[in-house]
Amino acid sequence: MFSIINRTQGINRNIRYAYRCLSTNTPTYGFAFDIDGVLIKGDKGIPEAKRALKLLNGDNPLNKRIPFVLLTNGGGVTEEGKARHISELVGVHIDPKQVILSHSPMQTLANTYKDKRVLIVGGIKRHCYDVAKGYGFKEAVVPNDIMHWNKSTWPHSPFNDDLSILTSSTPLDFPRMPIHAVMVFHDSYDWGRDIQTMLDVLCSQDGIIGTRKDDYTVQDVPIYWSNNDLIWSTDFPAPRLGQGAIKVALDALYERLTGQPLKSISYGKPHAATYQFAEKVLHSLTPSTNPLRVYAVGDNPAADIQGANGYGWTSILVRTGIFTGKNNSEEYPADMVCDNVEEAVEKVIAQENMRL
Repeated sequence: MFSIINRTQGINRNIRYAYRCLSTNTPTYGFAFDIDGVLIKGDKGIPEAKRALKLLNGDNPLNKRIPFVLLTNGGGVTEEGKARHISELVGVHIDPKQVILSHSPMQTLANTYKDKRVLIVGGIKRHCYDVAKGYGFKEAVVPNDIMHWNKSTWPHSPFNDDLSILTSSTPLDFPRMPIHAVMVFHDSYDWGRDIQTMLDVLCSQDGIIGTRKDDYTVQDVPIYWSNNDLIWSTDFPAPRLGQGAIKVALDALYERLTGQPLKSISYGKPHAATYQFAEKVLHSLTPSTNPLRVYAVGDNPAADIQGANGYGWTSILVRTGIFTGKNNSEEYPADMVCDNVEEAVEKVIAQENMRL
């Protein structure tokens, strides 16, 4: 009992001292938090998350902020919508500028495809289409548009004549409308339809739905994935299949049908492009022009920890999501393992105090 009290008092002394130093120094470090399994589980906030974020958000004796971003492989909504949702669940205001979704870095692709037709896959109804339009993809279409043009595209899904899920109120003439790229923004809500539609585009001649190439040694239509997570954490007792699972299925089917491996470009954790994007956002939240030490807190060793380690950030693995082991991950060991996000924040503040 006394050891626990002494440890707590020691951490509190370190935190108070760190606060005093922050009164005269711009923070030289920041945080990147995963969301699912770190801050929330399903539609419930993790209790320690509120205390941790309020601490960093300025709710401390000196009202000083330590910059942080939420870096998630989730998506399917706008950054504004996600910030509002997380704010409600954890009880702490999150600015949309602090939210980096799996497809957030893909907005840089709009410079290349802003006037070219792209197939946007994943998500509910046409939410991902709305996100893509907001990023600057002017000619985006979705699988429901193709089903509305020809319901035999995937006869195993019921035809939906709800015009609100389409990008156009009238059927689009796909035989005259080549698709130049496939972009998966979020998990599929209809695996069969979406896999078939993506294969139709990838195997087509010049991006025309309904045609087939004679030579598959050259892949004409690129495909981009917003993340490769095979599994993810919800409030269900066991992990659920994620976007990476449909990628595995599509890769296998494409190679079986064409005899060639499917080439693709992936974003999200653990890929470097996402960390580069996050680093720029994190720097925009602080007046410091010097490089920041970044602490990445996550629950998924294969995504959060592998990515942070590979990019040179300090990785912290928590036990409130996918990872529940007593020790460290054997395959992707983190620099630090904590029971929850609050403990992680406290330890980092105490550690940063030792640098001052």
